[in-house]
Amino acid sequence: MIYISSSCIKGVNKISESVRRLYDQGFNNIELSGGTDLYDDLEKDLLTLKKQNGINLLCHNYFPPPPTAFVLNLASLDDNIHKMTMDHLMKSIDLSEKIGAKKFGFHAGFYTDIVLNQIGKNIVKQELYDKEKCISKFCKSYKKLQKYAEGKVDLYIENNVIAQHNFENYDNTNFLMLTNQEDYFELKKRIDFKILLDVAHLYVSANTLKLPFMEEAKTLWKETDYIHISDNDGLKDLNWALQKGSPIHELLTTSDRTEKIFTFEVYRPIEEIKESINLFEEI
Repeated sequence: MIYISSSCIKGVNKISESVRRLYDQGFNNIELSGGTDLYDDLEKDLLTLKKQNGINLLCHNYFPPPPTAFVLNLASLDDNIHKMTMDHLMKSIDLSEKIGAKKFGFHAGFYTDIVLNQIGKNIVKQELYDKEKCISKFCKSYKKLQKYAEGKVDLYIENNVIAQHNFENYDNTNFLMLTNQEDYFELKKRIDFKILLDVAHLYVSANTLKLPFMEEAKTLWKETDYIHISDNDGLKDLNWALQKGSPIHELLTTSDRTEKIFTFEVYRPIEEIKESINLFEEI
């Protein structure tokens, strides 16, 4: 099944408008993500749109929008940020259950608290927390969320993207959890979880960490049934349309695609999004 991210629609404040625009373009499977504002009738609007149009919905990471914008970090050792993260994720689990979503994915944690206006951009070096304490905090918190989500929705943890310039900003230190297969298997020893594999994130991270992308991707591909798709230059997470002949296109072409959910996170004009999906469906 193919979903499209609501984040593909830019310049819209209300999620209901994003969903309507995507539905009008022929998309019935929509993953609700960040980029819109919280408002009183948000939940009511989504349930109405779902009922009237037969739309399938998933929540992802920063959805529903938190009352106050912040950088979600389940590994944070800052009590306030950690509490905001837990509260937000529990609300996402609750909404997922209400809209009939079977999966909810959110990003793995960080070993520092990233400044809000730097997320997804140039991240200025800050003091790092103790890595082991962060991982322990993340794992303990995840187990609580897993128990809270039991019977409601299946949880997935998305791999982070470490771009070369941010890696260098931190003196070639990886300050993010879950950026490669080694991270995955180490974390798997501590918690029972499913990975939401963002192949574009992995492509950038593998290049930064000088790891063989195809080997990394093929291994993690077998570990999941939930995958995010976009393309990039291997240096930054650019949310390009899928490029024929690119390493990501090659991965999709040569991998088993049965019984998996794919979400396109292509931040380009709607025509390019449709071309990406058509290219994928040709495989």
